[in-house]
Amino acid sequence: MCEIKFHIKLPIFVARQWIRHRTASVNEHSARYSILGHKFYLPERNNLAAQCITNKQGRCEQDPVPSEVADKCLMILENDAKMCYQHYLEMMNQDENGIVNDQNIIGIARELARINLTLNFYTEWYWKIDLHNLLHFIRLRTDSHAQYEIRMYAEKILNIVKLWVPLVYDTFNKFKVESVNISKKGQSVIRKLIAREDR
Repeated sequence: MCEIKFHIKLPIFVARQWIRHRTASVNEHSARYSILGHKFYLPERNNLAAQCITNKQGRCEQDPVPSEVADKCLMILENDAKMCYQHYLEMMNQDENGIVNDQNIIGIARELARINLTLNFYTEWYWKIDLHNLLHFIRLRTDSHAQYEIRMYAEKILNIVKLWVPLVYDTFNKFKVESVNISKKGQSVIRKLIAREDR
């Protein structure tokens, strides 16, 4: 059996979608034991789009918001993340390196201070998965309906699969990605149409 282990840095909101794939072994960096870095994700301006009417869980990628709306949203996201991180450090009474700021103040525990951080902060984990389940993950998360951010990770992983197991990659593309499933009823209709043409 082929297995692979990745060290991945990703925004928390992407991690929460990713973890739905329960067939992997995950070891996530814990914010209970260490201080999170001041790194957070901001989408590119052209990826800020309106809520999709037909897909209630996603954005309409072909319908970006006007640039003034995008600029305002990006400013809010950035300011909120910076402010929340400052509050995170302040509540612990520590700096990014874990050094106490004021010896006269007792800060709260890391496990409590972290709840103030926004979902665009990065987490890290080791993700170990077998090839069969990895291909299933890739098929679902490279689909055009998957959220853009997780789709970008899945596409990078697909490129790694191409280098790691090129024959499997080619077969996967031919028989999963570029194929169509046809129901038994659909097959019956196709057979009847072919039989008519043969007459």
